[in-house]
Amino acid sequence: MKANTSSRLKKVLSAGHLAVTSECGPPRGSDPEVIVKKANLIKDHVDAVNITDNQTSVTRMCSLAACIRLKIMGLDPVLQMVTRDRNRIALQSDILGAASFDISNVLCLSGDHQSFGDCAQGQNVHDIDSMQLIQMVRHMRDDGKFLGGDDIKRPPQMFVGAAANPFADPFEIRIPRLAKKIKAGAEFIQTQCIYNLDKFEAWMKLARDRGLHEQIYILAGMTPMKSAGMAKYMKNRVPGMDVPDALVKRLSDTPKEKQAEEGIKICIEDIQRLKEVDGISGFHVMAIEWEEMVPEIVEKAGLYPRPEIK
Repeated sequence: MKANTSSRLKKVLSAGHLAVTSECGPPRGSDPEVIVKKANLIKDHVDAVNITDNQTSVTRMCSLAACIRLKIMGLDPVLQMVTRDRNRIALQSDILGAASFDISNVLCLSGDHQSFGDCAQGQNVHDIDSMQLIQMVRHMRDDGKFLGGDDIKRPPQMFVGAAANPFADPFEIRIPRLAKKIKAGAEFIQTQCIYNLDKFEAWMKLARDRGLHEQIYILAGMTPMKSAGMAKYMKNRVPGMDVPDALVKRLSDTPKEKQAEEGIKICIEDIQRLKEVDGISGFHVMAIEWEEMVPEIVEKAGLYPRPEIK
């Protein structure tokens, strides 16, 4: 049973265009206008919009509800789903809920450890891991069955994604891990924020050597730096992040009032360089609480206008 997804993201990628996705963090409250306002800032410049799932383990409006808001607006949401907070019953239930609104993309993640967030004493679940979540969604879609074996009436039609971090240690297992996600059923990848372009290009070469770039769509993750302070924090405090000294120095040498502008410039330069890398299928622009800058980045990087897809 082949998926008949309505995913704009899948259609753009299948047509051979460089895709552009972005993301919105839901609010720490129930006001829907927060997510609507963010989405309105970026909707004309992207093909799909990720909604994060209690990122950094901080309690927020649920990803599913925020995705429904985007769907009502006519956007193509990407439902991020972490295994930290739900068992397999709840995960399958939420997938069906998303499918009932014809939400067509899901990104399967493990989730940040709860000790990072606002409920450090909360118990994580991890009944299944992110690999098994990928397999579960594909099983529900392609086989039309629940994990328990029963048939699903109107199976979910999801374009299935996963995350990859080319910079986490040990580096030598990064490509085998990507291959495992592909084998599990992932169809597109969004990477961790890329600052060390040389190392990322080395990762891409290893992926090409195994032919993985022909088996999955790889979207390069891009996050503009707002300041030298942010660059130092990302370099020294965020696990799995690789921020070269040269980038920190470039921002530090820039007058403070122009560092944000320089950060945007660096992001645009990086996208333009990575556009030439064989195997890159698009870009995931994560302007964290800085959504208003996404249109400028997309336009100046030569990724606008977005293609028309019937």
